[in-house]
Parts: sequence; C-alpha cells; structure tokens
Amino acid sequence: MDREFLIDLFADFGPVTIRKMFSGYGISADGTNFALSLRAGLFLRADEVTIPDFEAEGSKPFQYSTRAKTVVVNSYWELPARLFDDSAELAQWARAALAAAQRAKVKKRPKAKKAAAKKPAKKVAPKKAAAKKRSVHKAAKKTVP
Repeated sequence: MDREFLIDLFADFGPVTIRKMFSGYGISADGTNFALSLRAGLFLRADEVTIPDFEAEGSKPFQYSTRAKTVVVNSYWELPARLFDDSAELAQWARAALAAAQRAKVKKRPKAKKAAAKKPAKKVAPKKAAAKKRSVHKAAKKTVP
C-alpha cells in the first residue's frame, strides 16, 4: 500500500499523517499513531474494548518471526478485508482504533517521581586531590610565555 492509497482509504475518517515506519507506514491522527501499514497488511490499534470486534471478524493480531520465535503484538490487529470496500464503516473502525490508542497513552503516563534521597558527595582522597591541583598548576605554567 502506498501513501496515496492510505490517504484515500482514510478519507472518510478525516485527515491522517502517514510516516515511514519499519517496512511500511505509521498512520496517525492528532499526533497519535492508531494504525500500521506493513507488508503483512493493514493493522489497527486494539485493546480490551475493541479486540472482541476483531475476533468476531476473524482477524488476527500482528505477528512477526525472529530466529528464535514468533512474536505476537496484541495491540495491533489486522483490518477485516471487507472494510477496504466500505469507507464509512472503515472510518468507524479507525475512530475506535484511535480511541484505543488514546486509552493506551493515558495508561502509559509516567507517575510522579519520588524525590530521590540526596547522596553525600564523594570524598576525593587527599593524595589524588593534591595531584590534581599540581597537574592544573603545571598546565598553567606551561601556557605562560
């Protein structure tokens, strides 16, 4: 899928930003990535609210293989093929995917960091400190004509 095709595909959804990502494109709206277009197909962001809809359509989560295993990415599910011909319904699924991505963003917000206990300053051994002063002093003498 090329950039122009994706822009046309999401036209009923609204304006999208298409950026190069991995072996395809990341698709976002309002700064939130909600879909991936990869060699393997088009995948929408999903969560516990929307996964049952994907399962009902017979879709599968995004997966890829490494040398050691197959990795399943449960947060992106394949767009049901029938939606490529129904732009109005695709827009509804895209809105649900954007909502899932926004819910995930809220969950990831970092909690307030606790104030770190102040550690005492490291003490420099007297011999090292004296050697440091001498080397700085010698360097200063060398630069003076």
